[in-house]
Amino acid sequence: MPTTITPAPASLPMQTRREPILPATVDTETRSVDVVFTTGAAVRRQRWTGWDSSVPFDEILEVSERAIDLSRLNAGAPALDSHSVWSSFSQVGVVERAWIEGKEGRATIRFPREGLDQAADRMFGLISDGIIRNVSVGYSIDRAKVIEAEKKGEVEKRIVERWTPLEVSFVTVPADPRAQVRAADQASYPMEFIETRSNKEASMPESTTFVAGNDPAINEARAAQPQPAAAPTSAQPDPAATRTQPVASVPDAPTASKTEAVATRAREAERERVSTIYDLTSRLNLERGFAEDLVKRGVSVDESRRLILDQVAAKSEETRTFPHVSVPLGGRDERITRRDAVASALLHRYSPTLFPLEDAARQYRGMTLLELARESLGNAGVNTRGLSRDEVATRALHSTSDFPEILSAVTNKTLRQAYDAYPRTFALFCRQVLATDFKAMHRVQLGEAPQLLEVGESGEFKRGTLGESKESYKVKTYGRVVAITRQVLINDDLDAFTRIPAMYGNSIAQLESDVVWGIITSNQAMADGTALFHANHRNLAGTGAALDVANVGAARAAMAKQTGLDKKTVLNIRPAYLIVPASLELKAEQLVAQNLVPAATASVVPQSIRTLSPISEPRLDAASETAWYLAASPAQIDTIEYAYLEGQQGAYIETRNGFDVDGVEIKCRLDFGAKAIDWRGLYKNPGA
Repeated sequence: MPTTITPAPASLPMQTRREPILPATVDTETRSVDVVFTTGAAVRRQRWTGWDSSVPFDEILEVSERAIDLSRLNAGAPALDSHSVWSSFSQVGVVERAWIEGKEGRATIRFPREGLDQAADRMFGLISDGIIRNVSVGYSIDRAKVIEAEKKGEVEKRIVERWTPLEVSFVTVPADPRAQVRAADQASYPMEFIETRSNKEASMPESTTFVAGNDPAINEARAAQPQPAAAPTSAQPDPAATRTQPVASVPDAPTASKTEAVATRAREAERERVSTIYDLTSRLNLERGFAEDLVKRGVSVDESRRLILDQVAAKSEETRTFPHVSVPLGGRDERITRRDAVASALLHRYSPTLFPLEDAARQYRGMTLLELARESLGNAGVNTRGLSRDEVATRALHSTSDFPEILSAVTNKTLRQAYDAYPRTFALFCRQVLATDFKAMHRVQLGEAPQLLEVGESGEFKRGTLGESKESYKVKTYGRVVAITRQVLINDDLDAFTRIPAMYGNSIAQLESDVVWGIITSNQAMADGTALFHANHRNLAGTGAALDVANVGAARAAMAKQTGLDKKTVLNIRPAYLIVPASLELKAEQLVAQNLVPAATASVVPQSIRTLSPISEPRLDAASETAWYLAASPAQIDTIEYAYLEGQQGAYIETRNGFDVDGVEIKCRLDFGAKAIDWRGLYKNPGA
């Protein structure tokens, strides 16, 4: 049987298939449901061989770990409503996990918490009640084996040997199996139609590429073409099948000529549309993906021009352009020096102790915000004589003067100073890392190394393995926007961009502490399904005991006896920190204090306890005023890990000219995440 290995072309559009939901797996607590996204069943499809002729074939998906690339699904692929991929509003959930079970591809889909998204709540309710029962998977084909039909009545088979699921959609009616595209609201993708004509007919290019959409000219051409006569069915065989058949009638010359002319005009119009879109986006330095989207959706030239202009306007609004400044050799540019001096004067006015006044800033001391704005406009060459207070404020915020940069610098420094000054007590016993993106980070909890074995006379070394347990978490984005309006300048309200940003800086630092300490107070579950502090983890005291020498010693002994993942190897973990709520802070400090003149030997605090560093955290009081903890150094064993996005450590500031407000908008952003990696470096006693 002839077979052909066919790599999928780069332009092959996304495919879709319908599969059932497993209703028994609906979990209303976690708001999740398990689905079968593929069983590999054959689906009848069509491939085009000409202008309006096609050949049916059966597409069969191979279901195995070798055939299916689950990386996109397990990276958090979207769960959509009816394959609508053009807007984030169509996403109703996320794929939490995908796996192969027998000859089925399965996935767990999680919905957002109740009340966050109305469309997601509606979809989850319909699924829970058994109304929505079908899912459809969107996928790309990476490799297919073509098996040609051997006899009449059979169709060609395409065995998809390698394919990648891209998304999972909830649907009511399965998509048209002949549509190689998407949901019904998507436009057509570019496809190549090949038509072969005899020498007597009008010639046509062998291969013509164009977008198959709702083009009136194309529809007119299709309607004008004659329809082939229906072939006799197997139930009614043609009695003249063994005789020479006459040639089918050919449309008259005027009809064929008109059809060819319409088709030619359609092809030329489509080529001109595509080339115009690509030319405009290229000249305006827009991304090629934006042009490809317009082409695929069949957007007209006039509509494309409007969308392109909107895209250019949006980019210019986001990106501010400043005039080129040359820096003289041997010194700083005068403009930068003046800008820094004005910022120094404002910061000194905000807090003389935190920001001493620089010598260059003395000339600006005592000037109001509006006076500084007028000064900046004058330095930029703007004549402010005769301008009202409102006009000065408006021009200072929306011109090429230095004033927006001065306000941004002052805001940034006050926010950063408050952020750095806030006490983050968790940093001592936690480990900081950097995340390269927002995808889930998997942290492997390595077990103990296998013990060395004696090598016999034969010299054979036996192999050993490392046990491991995986924890995962991801970085999330938190943020707010602060606006500095022209009213701030007119009213000389310095607090609007000094004290308020400082409060935001303090709030961001508090957020980090809330996330990390929340792991301890909420006793989050680990990857093994057991809570962080649990008897099974051997890091939770059986009964609460007061904070004293004997009980701390018992806790130290429990940590030292912790074993590896093989439950045999003793790790000998030594705690470095004594963590207590604020109500036990004084007692903890007294416990670890040096004994100067002990009254009796029994009252001496051992050296091992005196080396503990006390950490007092008031967030623990809300959970328990008696519970206390021990933590090992992260250099010895993993405890809790926290991460910032690479290049965005801590609070980050962005500024732009306001669109919704008449002024400057300052965005405060934090990309942060945390997770307990290993329970063996932490110990809890509920206290007495």
